[in-house]
Amino acid sequence: MGIKVRRVVVFALVLIMAALFEGSRAVTLCNMTEDGLQECKPSVTQPNPADPPSPGCCQALQGADLTCLCSYRNSFLLPSLGIDPDLAMALPSKCNLATPANC
Repeated sequence: MGIKVRRVVVFALVLIMAALFEGSRAVTLCNMTEDGLQECKPSVTQPNPADPPSPGCCQALQGADLTCLCSYRNSFLLPSLGIDPDLAMALPSKCNLATPANC
């Protein structure tokens, strides 16, 4: 199984676990908690994304592994969850954070 496929599978499992344990906020992805991910969701979903991102979203992104998050840019899962990858990739600059190279 290729590395890209493994990442997609791991990401899918994280999302499934997050859905199963919604009462628990212990799930993290790329150093972002589920709460942090949820805080950013309004800024990355169509048709009316929140702009600018909330202060809570920007705070969550400050501690995130942006290179790790960038690795999900071409994932088929993002659109299936209503997440616009282009909006997601624009979040760091909207929060005055440096975007990783090649992202």
